[in-house]
Amino acid sequence: MWLLHRTQFLSVAAAGVLVALTAGSTPIFADELAQNLGPVGPHEPILATIGDKRVIAFYQPDSGNCDVHVVVWNTTDVSAKSTVGFDATLNPRQVVHVTAAENEPLYLQCSDKATTLAVVGTSEFIAVGVAK
Repeated sequence: MWLLHRTQFLSVAAAGVLVALTAGSTPIFADELAQNLGPVGPHEPILATIGDKRVIAFYQPDSGNCDVHVVVWNTTDVSAKSTVGFDATLNPRQVVHVTAAENEPLYLQCSDKATTLAVVGTSEFIAVGVAK
């Protein structure tokens, strides 16, 4: 049995942590884009693909509301000229509708007390009493 010096041990431990963290979030194929539809906490990203558009959204709590920031762009636009963004403040349980592609909307909902932000579907609106 051989002994590791402290710096060697820390290097091996750090590499192990890095591998463990990236293994769970790495897409299976190189051309597969990561998705995270939530719910997410403050400052954590929602990552979604809608048609040929990509969406990144995150929020920060603001006096019990969700201060939401959204960026949308065309996945084939290498020069980023199609990029648009907007900010919105959502009350708890309020939903914002993002139309990023032809007839493919994305709905983001702020949770009670602004603890999370998530992508929701139209069937969930009926459950929480949100009129469409």
